[in-house]
Amino acid sequence: MDPCRRWAFGLLSLYCVLLPLSQSSVYGFTKVRGVNLGGWLVVEGWIKPSLFDGIPNGDMLDGTQVQFKSMTLQKYVSADNGGGMNVTVDRDVPSTWETFKIWRVSENEFQFRCVGGQFLTSTGEGNLISATAGSPSVNETFYVERNNTRVHFKSLSGIYVQATQDNQLRADYQGEPGWEDNAATFEMIIFANNLHGDYQLANGYGHDKAEEILMKHQRTFVTAQDFDFLSKHGINTVRIPVGWWIYQDPDPPAPFVGGSLSALDRAFLWAQVYDIKCIIDLHAGPGSQNGMEHSASRDGSVNWPQPEYISQTLDVIDFLSARYGSHPALLGIELLNEPSAGAVPVDVLISYYTKGYQIVRSHSSTAYVIICQRIGNADPLELYQANIGDSNVVVDLHYYNLFDPFFSNTSVTDNIEYLHKSREPQLQALNSANGPLIFIGEWVNEWSVVNASKMQYQMFGRAQLEVYNAASFGWAYWTLKNDEKHWDFEWNLQNNYLLLGSSSRMSPNKLYILILAYTLFLLAYSL
Repeated sequence: MDPCRRWAFGLLSLYCVLLPLSQSSVYGFTKVRGVNLGGWLVVEGWIKPSLFDGIPNGDMLDGTQVQFKSMTLQKYVSADNGGGMNVTVDRDVPSTWETFKIWRVSENEFQFRCVGGQFLTSTGEGNLISATAGSPSVNETFYVERNNTRVHFKSLSGIYVQATQDNQLRADYQGEPGWEDNAATFEMIIFANNLHGDYQLANGYGHDKAEEILMKHQRTFVTAQDFDFLSKHGINTVRIPVGWWIYQDPDPPAPFVGGSLSALDRAFLWAQVYDIKCIIDLHAGPGSQNGMEHSASRDGSVNWPQPEYISQTLDVIDFLSARYGSHPALLGIELLNEPSAGAVPVDVLISYYTKGYQIVRSHSSTAYVIICQRIGNADPLELYQANIGDSNVVVDLHYYNLFDPFFSNTSVTDNIEYLHKSREPQLQALNSANGPLIFIGEWVNEWSVVNASKMQYQMFGRAQLEVYNAASFGWAYWTLKNDEKHWDFEWNLQNNYLLLGSSSRMSPNKLYILILAYTLFLLAYSL
C-alpha cells in the first residue's frame, strides 16, 4: 500500500476509536481542571481577615465563646446542668457549663447562650439571673461595658448584674460600679473566637456598613482578569460557593445583605467569554449543615436537618436551577457542601439529594448534579449505594492532608506515600464501582510539614495531581485567592510552588476534526 494511504488509514482508524470518547466528554473537555472561588460570595474570615477589621467589639461576634469570673468571689459564672436551671457563681475551674456563646444584638448589646441551648434571662424571681429562656428577647439582652478584659453587665432596664455573697447572679446592684474589684465587675475570658462568616460580618457591622463592605469585596476579589488568568493556565471550570440567601437577593433576611446574585451573574458572563464552565456550589445551607463559618452558622449549631430548613434548601436549588439551568456556561449544581456526618443523618441527606436531583432535572436534562460526601466519619460508598438519580450524578470528595491528628508531625515522604497508598486505591475502587462520577472538589497544596522547601511543595503538588487526575470527573483546587499563600492558587502558579503541567486548551472535538482533515488530505494526495 502507498505510504500516504497507510498513514491516512492509520489516522482514520485513530479517529474512529477516539470519536466515541468525545460523546462522554464533559462539555468538550475530558475532565474538570478546576479552581474554587472560595471566600468570594460566601465569606470565610481566614481567607481575607481584613474584611472584619472595622467591626466594633470585633472579638465579641456571634458564636464567640466566653467565660466570666467574679472579681470578688474569684469564682466562675455557671449555668447549672448546662442550662434550664439557675445560674450560680461558684466554680473554681471553668468547663462547658461555664462557657457561653454570644448572640450579638448590637455593638454593646448581647445575649448569652448556654451549652444546653437556653439563654441567660433576667426574669427570675427576686432579680435572679437564670438559664431558662428557650429563645431570646428583651429580658435576655444585656448591655456590656468593657475595660480591657473587665466587664459590667446591665439589664436593658438599667440595673447592673452582680455576683452576691451567696453565689447567686442577680440584677440588683445599686449605683455605678467602678473598675476595681467589686460585685458587679467580672473578668471576661474569650475561650474561642473561630467563627468569621457571613453571619458574623453582617451582624457585626450592621446592614448598611456590611452592604458597603461586601459590595466592594464582591467587585474586587474576583474579576474578569482572574478568569483570563485561569483560562491561560488551562483551568476549564470554576466551582463557585454561594449561600442560601442568594435566592432572596437583593433583600435577603437579616442580617444577610444582597449583592451575591449579580456577582454570580457576572461570573457566568466571564465564564462564557473565557470558555470556562461553572459549578454552583450551595456552600451554606439554611440552618447550617456543619456548624462552621463557611456555612454561615450563627454560633456553631447545626439545624439544617430540620424539615423547614430542608424545604427551604430545595427552594434555593429550584431557584438556581431555573435561573442557570439552560445557561451555556453551567456545568453542574452541587446540592450541599460538606454536611456533617455527626449531625446530618445519612437517610435525611439521601432523601434531600434525591429531591434535589429531581428539581435540577426539571430544569436541565444535562447539568451534572453533584452530591458531597459527609465530612467526618463517613464512607463515600454510602452515596454510591443510594441511587440518587439516573444520569450525570457526581460524588464530591474533599481531600486535605490537614485537619486530622493523623497528619501531625508527618514527613514529606509520609504525605506522598499516603496519597498513593490510601487515596489512590480509594479512587480506583470508586471509579470501578459502576456508580456516579468522582470529583475531588477541594484539595490544596498545603500540609503540616514544617519548613518545607519549594522543591518539596512541588513534589507534593505533583503527587496530588498524579492521584487526583484519576478522578473520573476531575478536580478543583481550594482556592483562587487567599491571604494564606499556599492556599492561594494564583500565588502557587506565579511562584512555581505548584506545577500544573500541560495546559493545552484544545478540546477533543477540535482534535478529531484536525485528525479527520489531515486524513482526507493524505488520501487526496495519494490519489
